[in-house]
Amino acid sequence: MISISVKCFLRPRPYICCSRKDIKYMFNIILFGPPGSGKGTQSEKLIAAYGLIHLSTGDLLRSEIARQTPLGLEAKHIMDRGQLVPDEVVIGMISSALDANPASKGFLFDGFPRTVAQSEALDKLLHLKNTEIGVVLALEVSEEELVKRLLNRGLTSGRSDDNNEAVVRARIVEYHKKTSVVAEYYSQFKKVVHVRGEGTVTEIFDSLCSEIDKRLS
Repeated sequence: MISISVKCFLRPRPYICCSRKDIKYMFNIILFGPPGSGKGTQSEKLIAAYGLIHLSTGDLLRSEIARQTPLGLEAKHIMDRGQLVPDEVVIGMISSALDANPASKGFLFDGFPRTVAQSEALDKLLHLKNTEIGVVLALEVSEEELVKRLLNRGLTSGRSDDNNEAVVRARIVEYHKKTSVVAEYYSQFKKVVHVRGEGTVTEIFDSLCSEIDKRLS
């Protein structure tokens, strides 16, 4: 088993970081959205508009394993035992991604953090890199609208979890359970903004951009 000290990934590095509104420094975003909220579509539009890098911990994990990096080998070893990859390994991967993109205008975090411990670890890492989470955007869509969207999507997506209303509602409950603690954590820093996720794609996108631009001014 490979021994990894995560401390080696937590070295402060200065970042100088422009888009819809010119970004003068690294601006990082966490975007929340329940299944069926259109989060994927809005993520792509925000990344294109602000020149952000999409950071999915799932993609990072697969990349590190494929490249057989020390972190990837450690993660694979853990996963082969049927265990969850610990937070410190995930944080190490995020640190590597930050170091690999020192001139980035910012990152859009997808699927991370999901717990208070992960949120605290991420904040500590970003602080050591002389950056931080700029805003946490939470798309708000009524449960009935989400159910309608997902069941309609199930007609063509081929996903079994989009075809069963009970399963769809359970996924929505699980989402709120997982994200509520993270939203509560970042609320103490006044970084959480709830954005109405109903309307046209353009209307929702403009609302998200408005909240981002307020913090870039």
